[in-house]
Amino acid sequence: METKAVARFVRMSPRKVRLVMDQVRGKKIDEALNMLSFSPQKGARILKKLIHSAVANAEQNSSMDVDSLFIKRIFADEGPTLKRWRPRALGRATRIRKRTSHLTVVLDEK
Repeated sequence: METKAVARFVRMSPRKVRLVMDQVRGKKIDEALNMLSFSPQKGARILKKLIHSAVANAEQNSSMDVDSLFIKRIFADEGPTLKRWRPRALGRATRIRKRTSHLTVVLDEK
């Protein structure tokens, strides 16, 4: 039986989060959390919190064994983009795109 946790509208580009996700995909929970705690990226802190939430969901809702959990699926979808403007020379302006992500973690027992 699988359980999941979702974080929506995370203020980080999906491309940057996927780099961190690729490191922990398919790993056991304790191994993944250990890797994320020593990773310097901003996405590592967000994913660590999301995995903790998924583990809590597995304990509370499905009464699964926490020691046998592993990351079955983990992915980042693109959320809405905030559009901002930066003034440039000669009265022009350039668009700044502040991207957001929807993150999903699915856990399962081995």
